[in-house]
Amino acid sequence: MISSMNLIFYLQVLNPLRQVISSSKSKLSKKLLTDFALWKKAEPQHIMRWPSPWSDGFPGWHLECTAMSTKYLGNHFDIHGGGMDLKFPHHECEIAQNEACTGQSPVNYWMHANMLTLNGKKMAKSTGNNILPREILTGGSPFLSKAFSPSVARFFMMQAHYRSILDFSDDAIVAAEKGYNRLMEALQNLKEIAPQSTSSLDIPSWKAACYEAMNDDFNSPILIAQLFEGVRFVNVLKDNTASLTATDLATFAETIHAFVFDVLGLEDSKISNDDNSKLEGVIEMLIGMRNTATANKDFAMSDHIRDQLIALGIQLKDGKEGTTFTF
Repeated sequence: MISSMNLIFYLQVLNPLRQVISSSKSKLSKKLLTDFALWKKAEPQHIMRWPSPWSDGFPGWHLECTAMSTKYLGNHFDIHGGGMDLKFPHHECEIAQNEACTGQSPVNYWMHANMLTLNGKKMAKSTGNNILPREILTGGSPFLSKAFSPSVARFFMMQAHYRSILDFSDDAIVAAEKGYNRLMEALQNLKEIAPQSTSSLDIPSWKAACYEAMNDDFNSPILIAQLFEGVRFVNVLKDNTASLTATDLATFAETIHAFVFDVLGLEDSKISNDDNSKLEGVIEMLIGMRNTATANKDFAMSDHIRDQLIALGIQLKDGKEGTTFTF
């Protein structure tokens, strides 16, 4: 539900639009294709309803997004995302509302992501051709042979340009996992490379190509191709068939780490799994302490441990076979 303060903000956006519309020479009609609802009249059974000069009602879909973006990001901001299906009419209506209210273009760049298909077909719950994000991480889908880490899923998706259709399949994400593992292995091997007196690899040109890829409409597939060129560099350096000076080696290491971890947002799954194992061990220890407290009828301590874990986003479930936990 929208708070009264947010409703006031909606009306602050709506009133200038109303004045613009009222002063228009053309009479608006439901028959005009360019019309859209700024404020919708609430039917008696509708749960969203507030009093307004126009009716008891609620903001239109486009107005909600305009109000939220201007409230939290200002009248003008850099990047607005969304799916291809929102380009028209939703985002065009947002632009119209913002320009009517503020007199300026609201956004510098509109980034519209394309659709995701599954095994070459459109995803649809009605046909059973669909997969949930958590099923990728748990492997709990008939379309998958196993579970995949969040970084593998992310790496798979960034192998396609955000404006291209991406087809999801078990074979495709398995192949992506192999590529991801090669990349992580290369980063580990890079730590063992020693600098030499001369450089036989053109690191400045490679670095420039990485930046050029991302500057070209966030072209992540081209960037990934450049990162695998970096993997080749690591392999020839490891085999002592190429060399880098201390300066070039530092630039190379800094650049490839920046693009892998900061730009693409990947994580080393081995490190993450080690951290998860340690965390799970601590949770199991706390569950043991809680069980001891319960056995000693120290219910206050038992409840305290449970409540502290809940506050951290860890849910405990007591059953006949013991206590289990979920994040």
